[in-house]
Amino acid sequence: MRTDCTLYEFRGVWIATVYDIDWPKTKDNPEAQKQEFIELLDKIQSLNLNAVFVQVRPTSDAFYDSKINPWSAFLTGVQGKYPGYDPMKFMIEETHKRNMQFHAWLNPYRITTKGTDLSVLADNNPAKLHPEWVLSHNDALFYNPQNQEVINYVATTVFEIVSNYDVDGIHFDEYFYPYGYPPPECDCECSCGCLCTCNCICGCEYVCEDTAENRREAINNLIKTVYRVIKATKPNVEFGVSPFGVWKNKSSDVTGSNTNALEGYYDLYTDSLSWIQDGIIDYIAPQVYWETTNVDNPYETLVKWWASIVDGTKVKLYIGQNINKKETAREVDKEIEINRQYKEVKGNILFSYRDISENNEGVVEKLQRVYSEKACIRKRNKVLKI
Repeated sequence: MRTDCTLYEFRGVWIATVYDIDWPKTKDNPEAQKQEFIELLDKIQSLNLNAVFVQVRPTSDAFYDSKINPWSAFLTGVQGKYPGYDPMKFMIEETHKRNMQFHAWLNPYRITTKGTDLSVLADNNPAKLHPEWVLSHNDALFYNPQNQEVINYVATTVFEIVSNYDVDGIHFDEYFYPYGYPPPECDCECSCGCLCTCNCICGCEYVCEDTAENRREAINNLIKTVYRVIKATKPNVEFGVSPFGVWKNKSSDVTGSNTNALEGYYDLYTDSLSWIQDGIIDYIAPQVYWETTNVDNPYETLVKWWASIVDGTKVKLYIGQNINKKETAREVDKEIEINRQYKEVKGNILFSYRDISENNEGVVEKLQRVYSEKACIRKRNKVLKI
């Protein structure tokens, strides 16, 4: 059991802007939005948290001054409309005033959450300019991860942010291929009697590009490219991903976790284990969103598994915890105490701020108990105490 103090404990919280979940609650009102964010930061700081993950690119848009992506409609109600200030510049300044870290959270592929009409997007939206980059699923649009131009575009977006803003990190969540996206129509496990819908080992006239392995490789390529761009631009800026909490179940792979859940590797085409092994992320924050008593996917089972995976690597482990669900909100303090039993776990990130603001299942009092002492964090190779 870990007995040292919480000197370097990372304590983060996600701030979702899609649908204005956490911020901003008002539209087209710069002063009101600024005041909301100040109050949000003050609340977070009062609980001794020390990092915020703000969603600054939820839908192929921007909460910052960009030459690549249009201003977000979640700021003004109209995509492409100038909000009257630079929200990310303001947010970074206010966050750093409190000696807290600011991580820019981006959704690399999502274009819309509902609707497939490109004409409603801002004229400078890359999806509108390049419809050949776009795929649709479940009445929504996203960029094709296998398109090399899409990879270059996302990497350029990251470069723009890292070059122009004093961010502490760039952060991706688990939204790569959408949940429920149809499996490849062809995969190279077909029989040689097929009508050449894939590249069968016995030979085919047609080589299919959309295979599960190619999907995973495309996402790996994005992660690797973004990591290299960040390190070539500002080496001290960290890059991390928050993948789905299960890589593979043990029933699928003996090295997987003893769980029974959707699998990020097979269902979302994300090989998060390879990112750790290849050292192309600085931290990983798996979304361990199940309660400790869950029969199929117990919280500690997954924490222990992820701890074993990062052990011996340079990749830091933060546990993504869900305080939106009642079952997990009411035991958030217990879960944090479990995290502290594993030396590989360097902290956690809570989803999301709204549940702190609304004190869902008494999370505020629970956090006050486990975060009664301030924690030190590393920022730009310095140790700061909030």
